[in-house]
Amino acid sequence: MTASAGPPDPGALDGDAVLAAARGAVAARLRPAHSQPLAALPEWPAATFVTIYRGPQLHGCIGSLEPRRTLPDDLRHNAIMAAFHDPRSRALRPDELDAAHFGVSILGPRTPLSFTSEADARAQLRPGVDGLVLSWDGHRGVFLPQVWDQLPTPAQFLDQLKRKAGLPTDFWRPELTLERFEVVKFEEPKPRAEELRS
Repeated sequence: MTASAGPPDPGALDGDAVLAAARGAVAARLRPAHSQPLAALPEWPAATFVTIYRGPQLHGCIGSLEPRRTLPDDLRHNAIMAAFHDPRSRALRPDELDAAHFGVSILGPRTPLSFTSEADARAQLRPGVDGLVLSWDGHRGVFLPQVWDQLPTPAQFLDQLKRKAGLPTDFWRPELTLERFEVVKFEEPKPRAEELRS
């Protein structure tokens, strides 16, 4: 089925269905004999990030910046990549699936920032709202808005984004580009401590 001309409001989506599709894609790979049909979702183009935690530890976070696939296809692809192919972690094991915690972010359009200096760029950032893409000469780093939870000031956020892009924290060039975006986020309830221990 081909993608439609453009997505409706992602906030109107059924968050449970979105999360079930991401989890179901991983479950189908880990437990093929017991897999269930994946949740039905609209076939419109979308760029998504799938984040998986094992307890409090990040297991994987993989996503797309451009809506090149339909929402179901992008979710399936990024869920599999986050579970099994994030270079920061090993592959998720079957016995870890039930206690894993899934989150999905659906990205809105990117908007270029115009700025005269690094201080000007920092002043324009909206903590807790903006995701950010930094690009310069083949280097690129991306932070979702959720990263503000760990890096709450614009200076921290931008400095660590430069590090993620492979640049020093004191790096700045007039040719550097910044694009901001917002997300619609869906997240499973976090497992209780006693469930993680069982």
